[in-house]
Amino acid sequence: MECVADDEAAVHEGVPGLMVRTLGTILVTAVLTSAFWIFYYNVSNAPLVALAGEKTTVDPAKEPPVTIAEGVTVGPAGLALPVVGVKPGELTDTYTQARAGGARSHDAIDIMAPEGRPVVSAAPGTVEKLFFSNGGGGTTVYVRSEDRRWMYYYAHLSAYAPGLHEGQHLLRGAPVGFVGHSGNANPDGPHLHFAINRMEPGERWWQGTAINPYPLLAAKPVSR
Repeated sequence: MECVADDEAAVHEGVPGLMVRTLGTILVTAVLTSAFWIFYYNVSNAPLVALAGEKTTVDPAKEPPVTIAEGVTVGPAGLALPVVGVKPGELTDTYTQARAGGARSHDAIDIMAPEGRPVVSAAPGTVEKLFFSNGGGGTTVYVRSEDRRWMYYYAHLSAYAPGLHEGQHLLRGAPVGFVGHSGNANPDGPHLHFAINRMEPGERWWQGTAINPYPLLAAKPVSR
């Protein structure tokens, strides 16, 4: 039936008219096809967020590709557990434990893991400070959230992730460093000291008000 319709159109329009109409159809189809592939390319090459068990490559801010670690677990609040392979049920709430002989509270949680286990970014943000504190957190990373309201603090690392630098944008699950015992941590108990601080406008990387990361990562109420 379509062939008959085309033949009738040729009789009424003439061969030149049919050719123009056909050419127009081809051009429209080509434009739509090109638009689709441009859309597909942009979407498929957009930065991706790692979910549990995935591995992908991202290109944040046109920087060198970063491989997201396998085995990343996303907690109930949307934060990735910052040590690869650790599950929510394995966490312990050490937020209120005493430190410095009772002079201060911990204000963080310790995530126990073998030396060298990969540490990843709990949330998207920008590396604001790489800092070494010999008598404190040792090799540390401060990552400020995209809305600048939160600071994520990673301490006692054995080393930074290759290429990590201040000003770098990180996606959730992007490599930060490796579990260690630098600073004042016990060599017999390598772990990640992980803290979250609520930041007010104008506060610097070492400031802010601590909140307990445990319920955000473990989906459990805080310990009493």
